[in-house]
Amino acid sequence: MRKVFADAASALDGIVFDGMTVMAGGFGLCGIAENLILALRASGVKNLTVISNNCGVDDFGMGLLLQTRQIKKMISSYVGENATFERQYLAGELELEFNPQGTLAERIRAGGAGIPGFYTRTGVGTVIAEGKEHKVFDGETYVLERGLVADLAIVKAWRGDHEGNLVYRKTARNFNPMMATAGKITVAEVEELVPTGSIDPDHIHTPGIFVQRILQGGTYEKRIEKRTLRED
Repeated sequence: MRKVFADAASALDGIVFDGMTVMAGGFGLCGIAENLILALRASGVKNLTVISNNCGVDDFGMGLLLQTRQIKKMISSYVGENATFERQYLAGELELEFNPQGTLAERIRAGGAGIPGFYTRTGVGTVIAEGKEHKVFDGETYVLERGLVADLAIVKAWRGDHEGNLVYRKTARNFNPMMATAGKITVAEVEELVPTGSIDPDHIHTPGIFVQRILQGGTYEKRIEKRTLRED
């Protein structure tokens, strides 16, 4: 099966639809699939449920899909850097399923591993646990959390080969590896696309069996979300 596509638009062709669930890798603006996000916006797909640690900022990353009102619901752990997100949520225009960050990561990992649910102490006694099953283990109360899967996972890697084997660079190895396993279809964009066999097997973070489509991204801004400098 040919996995390599010429650009982000062609890589998404035929697999996006209104009302779908999308996992979007990245942490803040680090390791986000910049080209695939732009292609999603250009596709006009709407009523999306997006699973992502956050929703970018107002004018970059997943925040671009909030501007065009293509997102119906966010499943996230942090929303603090996006005024558009705040405004739409408070106006009742955007649904939000809030998760503790570790719980969100484990829900995605569990979904990719075929685990339908797990118990955790995180969130017990808070609004996070309302309406969820509770169970006592060794005298401690735990809450049941469900694993997450998505119709589409979009991930960003530093290097990939024609079979979809991926290597992430430094902090960009955040939510991307686990999301790559939890998408029914996973599309990866990479900075460097190399021939199959060029990557040392010991260096592969995501095996190509999890990736259905891959492209080399055209350009990357790699914005810094908050630049902090030491005074001279």
